[in-house]
Amino acid sequence: MKMTLWLASLFSLAISATVVAEVLEIPQPEAVEVESEFPQPEAIESEIPQSDMTDIESQPAEVVLTTLPGRGMTKDSVEERFGSPADKIEAVGEPPISRWLYGSFTVYFEYDHVIHAVNNR
Repeated sequence: MKMTLWLASLFSLAISATVVAEVLEIPQPEAVEVESEFPQPEAIESEIPQSDMTDIESQPAEVVLTTLPGRGMTKDSVEERFGSPADKIEAVGEPPISRWLYGSFTVYFEYDHVIHAVNNR
């Protein structure tokens, strides 16, 4: 019952909005073509000399992405996959949180499971 009333109200509102727009003669916006002050991509590509273009694979990598241990991994699985850490910081607090320091990242453990791993600066 409520749905029927709601639909009827919505339908009458749509009809009355159309009638009001026609009575008030509200102009509809016209499509306007805007000229861009920026050159088109084809023009930019043609301005680049072919001698300046290089293959990306021939360039040295500036950023080396390091895969980090995932949350929930055990200490054994981290050591198996990433090797022995440079330093092991003993656990402190409750629950016990320990850290393993690798060259490019640090791994935080709660008990024997990874809770976080971050890249070193």
